[in-house]
Order: sequence, then C-alpha cells, then structure tokens
Amino acid sequence: MKKNTARRFGALVVGLSLLAGACGSDDDAATEETTAPEETTTTVEDVTGSELAGMKGTTPLVELTQEFKDAVNAFWTGKGNEALTDFNYTAESFDAVLLIALAAEAAGTDGSALADQLVAVSKEGTKCSPATWADCIATVKAKGDVDFDGFSGPNTLNGNGEPLEASYGILQFGAGNRLDDSLTTYQLANAPESAVLPLSKTGVSRKGNGVLKIGGLLPETGSLAFLGAPMIAGVEYAIDVLNQNGGILGKPVEYSAGDSGDTSTDTASVTVDRLLKEGVDAIIGAASSGVSLTVIDKITAAGVVQFSPANTSPKLTDYADNGLYFRNAPPDNLQGAVLAEVIVGDGNQSVYILALDDAYGTGLANVVEEVLTKAGVEVKGKKIYDPKATTFDAEVGEVVAANPDAIVLITFDEGSRILRTMVENGVGPRAKKVYGVDGNIGNALGENFDAGK
Repeated sequence: MKKNTARRFGALVVGLSLLAGACGSDDDAATEETTAPEETTTTVEDVTGSELAGMKGTTPLVELTQEFKDAVNAFWTGKGNEALTDFNYTAESFDAVLLIALAAEAAGTDGSALADQLVAVSKEGTKCSPATWADCIATVKAKGDVDFDGFSGPNTLNGNGEPLEASYGILQFGAGNRLDDSLTTYQLANAPESAVLPLSKTGVSRKGNGVLKIGGLLPETGSLAFLGAPMIAGVEYAIDVLNQNGGILGKPVEYSAGDSGDTSTDTASVTVDRLLKEGVDAIIGAASSGVSLTVIDKITAAGVVQFSPANTSPKLTDYADNGLYFRNAPPDNLQGAVLAEVIVGDGNQSVYILALDDAYGTGLANVVEEVLTKAGVEVKGKKIYDPKATTFDAEVGEVVAANPDAIVLITFDEGSRILRTMVENGVGPRAKKVYGVDGNIGNALGENFDAGK
C-alpha cells in the first residue's frame, strides 16, 4: 500500500509538484520454518460490480483527522441523520463558519463591516485553530491579530477573498465501485506570488443587531445533492461548537437552513430572498459556482457576506462583489493544474475532455486543456454538453471515435449516466484511464452508477 501524505499544516511546495510518498512497511518474515498455505489472489477484475475500478479524481481535501470525522458524525447522527461516509467540503464548511465568527468578533459587529476582517483573521497573526478556539477569541477581543488554521488547512485568503493555498486529495475507485481509501494521495499547491491581490474593501454598509445569524444555501436537492449532507453537517457542527463555547459577540449564533437546488430551478433565489428577509448576516454557499453566480448580486447588494466552501469557478475571482464574497475552496486554475499533472504523470499521450455547460464546467475544462497542451499531451476533443440531456450517446460516440488514452469527466451527478454509457461502449475505466473532479468524485458516484441513476 502506498499513500502520499502531508503534515497537517506543513509548508506548501512551490508550484504543483507531488509530495514525497511514504510506503507501508512489509511484515517481518517468520523466523521458524513453516509450510505456507496456497495463496489466492483476488483483483478488481475478479470482482463483479467494479466497472469504475481505476478511475481517479481530484478534490480539494486535506487528510482529515479521525478525531474530526468522529466528532462530526457524533453530532450529525445525534440529530437523527445517517453517518457520513464522504467528507467532501465538510472541513471547508466548518472553517467558513469559524472564520466568519472570528471576523465578527474582530469587527465588533455582525454588520457588513465584518467582511473587512475576514482576510485579516486568516493570516499574519498569532496562530490559532479550532483546538485553541478560546485563545483565538481571547486574542481578537484583546485587539490582537490571529492567523486561523482550520481543519481544511491554512485557509490563507487573498485580498479578493479566495485561498492562496490548497491541498488536493487524489482519490481512486476500487472494488465494488467505491473509493479505495488506501489509494488516496495528497498534493499541495499554491498560487504564484504574482496572484497576490490587495485587500478589497466592503462597498455596502449594513448595520448589525448584535446577534450573528448565518444562513445556509446548500444542496439539499439538485445535481450536487450528494454534497449536501457533508457540507450541512460541517456548518451545523461549527455553529454548535461556537455556541458550546459562549457564542459570538456575547450571544449564541443563530442559523437558518436553506436549499440551493441547482441552476435548473429558482430554488436558490427563493432561499436567498427568505434568508435576507430573516436578517442573516452571512450566507454559507452555494456549492455550485453556477448557482452562486445567480444570487451573488442579490446577496452582496444587501451588504451580506456570501461565503462558499465549494465554489471553484475562475469567474468568481474578479467578480464585482462589493468586497462581500469569499470562498475557501481553491479556484479551478489550481485544481486544473493538479489534475493535468496527475494525467501527465500517468503517462497519457492523448486526452478527451467532457464537461458540463456551466461556469464550473467550462472554466475547469479550459484550464485542464491549457495545462495539458503545454505539457505536450494531445487534447483530441473538448465537448461541452448539456447536463440536462436525457442521454449521452452522441457525446460518448465522439469519445469512442477519438480513441484517446484518457478521458476527463467534468460533471455533476449526471456523470454516473455518462459513465454507464461509456462502459457500454467499451471506453469505461476498465478500458481507458478515466479522471474525475470535485463535482463528481465520491462514493455517491458509485452508488448512482450501481442504481442506474
């Protein structure tokens, strides 16, 4: 078993190089002479229902501690929910809430002025973390500077409110169409120094009422619903932690949940209207970049912070957001480069890209194509498809005709149906090297594939 690991908050490498791997040690041979039983070898080829075996994918991810996962699940199942098996964006959601809380305490208000403190509490101060939360609050109350490191990593924010550093998990499917955690590796990346921007100032003034209230805009339904439970659990657990430790501004933090749906509905807009009427100070979400782009103007014009734990579209990097939009998921120029490096490292000479038609899909596809081309890998095609299509026979037919070494799938939950069509046409993960991204990589993909969804 081989697993590349990084120290929890270790220094980031410059550029996008792989971290050194740590190999598991072999058991010592027995000293006494014995007769070994006949060995039988079982591989994924011997196991039925392993059509996805070998498929890899990237997602923003750190090596979460078992303690954190157990604590989240204890809280989550204590509310009557099923235990989490995937933790995609759970830590980012948790950290987003704590960053907002620190910023409100630093600003002395739950009003829009808290946005001016969000970048400040993420860097260049006394190091603190969830484990030392009391010290975080005490330092801020004493008008000191803090540098918050969360469960998702350093959370160091650029002047425009997006992360300068990122850790990616490279996940791989094994037997039974489920992720094989023993194959997970981690890769660190950071933005170049030229990407550092000055601090954006809040452009809309809104007074607070002394009670920090957070709204949820997370995917309970829609094409990213598989991310809903992990993200909602992270948010609600963070608020519980805050309130167990005295709240913020001397009062308990309030929370109002809300569904984001996806871009095929107006669910997000309806939710935002309700949350703004309720007087929320910050909204966590959406998960989808496309959904965020449909409501960002409404949120930021109201002087309310929007903080996404999962948006990655480059379109949001320089969006005119009144200095009120933030994210701790890294933009796709980082993920695209990491994914491309994995593809190149696997020895592929040609690639075909299938990407959904929205800000996330087209943006990430462009980055992957650019980096692969510069690395000398031939991009035989880049198909931007309609995610609401009922079938994907034509798109997969083009992949078959192109006959690439590898296939990149930039999809949401429709990716399971695309994969089913690929398998039926002889270009699935057992025949070609197939790569996914944060929009699809997870056990929910295997579950949907098995169910024919």
